[in-house]
Amino acid sequence: MALAPSLFAAAPSAQNALAAPLDATALVRQAVQHRLDAEKTHHPMQYLLRSINERHDTTKLIIETRDGDVARLVAVNGKPIGRDDDRAELARLDNLAQHPDLQEHRRSSEQKDQDRVDHLMSELPAAFLYRLEGVVPCTAGQCFKLSFTPNPQFQPPDTESRIFRGIAGEVWIEQKHERLARLEANFLSDVDFGFGILGKVNKGGAVLLEQKDIGGPDWELTAFQMHVTGKILIVKSFNSQVNEVMGHFSPVPPNLSYRDAIQLLKKYDPSQTPYTP
Repeated sequence: MALAPSLFAAAPSAQNALAAPLDATALVRQAVQHRLDAEKTHHPMQYLLRSINERHDTTKLIIETRDGDVARLVAVNGKPIGRDDDRAELARLDNLAQHPDLQEHRRSSEQKDQDRVDHLMSELPAAFLYRLEGVVPCTAGQCFKLSFTPNPQFQPPDTESRIFRGIAGEVWIEQKHERLARLEANFLSDVDFGFGILGKVNKGGAVLLEQKDIGGPDWELTAFQMHVTGKILIVKSFNSQVNEVMGHFSPVPPNLSYRDAIQLLKKYDPSQTPYTP
């Protein structure tokens, strides 16, 4: 999941960057564009994803392919899965290999999610008012730190974009490559939203994401946290507490099929899974 820089006449140093006028909105716009451009040259990866929510703590090995992502459950509660569970997981992969329609359904769902994220990302420069707070050390090196608040002039083009009306926070943009390194957002008021359903997120929720350079031109999402409450269809309450960590990225062949990925996943030894990505 990334964000945006552009029109600043500063030299590379932090001191000069702060001394010269910097268009914070243009910075965000450029970072968003860099993210969208990078998608076109993205090299497929395999990585570990640990996801902790109110019900489960699972770690999966994910392989990106031309047919969509393929995953194998390798750990539960931070420990490698047992023999029986592993046999069931291998049987699930064998069944998936025999039913390409299941994989196509997943690929289509992933593409819709990606299109939704890209659309919302493209709205970020207009949805908020940005203020440069300084140049600070960050996990990516040196980052522009910006605060943001809802832009009262922003007219959401669709239901999903309404969620921006109640969000404020801070964003860190890596200085050298102008890539989003970190974003922290808080819901300052109740917000109606879409995401395929009608609902409301309550005031007080929070979202955090981090991205890192994993080599070459690729930046990957390495941490995602979401703690929100609200209602779906204005009737059913929900409480979403999600904490995801991604790591141990390594490239895979660029034209890998999902069946090829299944064979690679089946060779993985769950007992070698590290406690955390």
